[in-house]
Amino acid sequence: MRYEDDYNGYVPAAERRKRALQQAQDVARAEGRELHGVIASCRSIARSFWGRAWNRHIEAFQDYESRLPLGRSCLRNGSVADLEITPGRIDSIVIDGEVYHIHIQIEPLEEERWAALRRCCAGKISSLADLVEGKLSDEIIALLCDPEEGIFPRPGEIRFDCDCPDWSDLCRHLAAALYAVSVRLDDAPELLFTLRGVEPQELFSAAPELDALPELDGKILSDTFGIDIG
Repeated sequence: MRYEDDYNGYVPAAERRKRALQQAQDVARAEGRELHGVIASCRSIARSFWGRAWNRHIEAFQDYESRLPLGRSCLRNGSVADLEITPGRIDSIVIDGEVYHIHIQIEPLEEERWAALRRCCAGKISSLADLVEGKLSDEIIALLCDPEEGIFPRPGEIRFDCDCPDWSDLCRHLAAALYAVSVRLDDAPELLFTLRGVEPQELFSAAPELDALPELDGKILSDTFGIDIG
């Protein structure tokens, strides 16, 4: 049975969603920007190498297991009205009867970890295009996607905030935003490197670092080349 608004305050879900979306659009317009919604266009949500790799990574977090299906449904319903990825931040607006604001902070990739990846990848990635398209050897894929030492954030490097009344660490709105990242990576895989605060060019353009080369004995060099090396 459908009740009218002036009868007991009931508003159908579709109407609540429409009003919430209009509210979000009004706020964005007042801030001089546009909303950039995210819609999952394929059954697996993401279709690209980096998008699917992102989803596999977050789905491996056991603490998220019970909430992720709700996030997938929320995304498929077209509830992610806006998503922005910047260094160390994911900001999103999710429409779920009301307007909910999502803020996800991700710590920058540790310099030591990034340096190790650069050393291991030096000379093994031919171009930026191959990197962003995921045209990589199994060895490099294993390195970059390693859950502990790769490019993706560890659970302890992620901080969540949503203004919905759900006090769990990961509500369905946050889960929807996480999945929405994978869809955005389908079209702009370089955003993964932006999020982690690193330059992807450093992986394929890096030469082997000097400290990674074996140290040579000065006496051997002197005897070999007939010069005095101190």
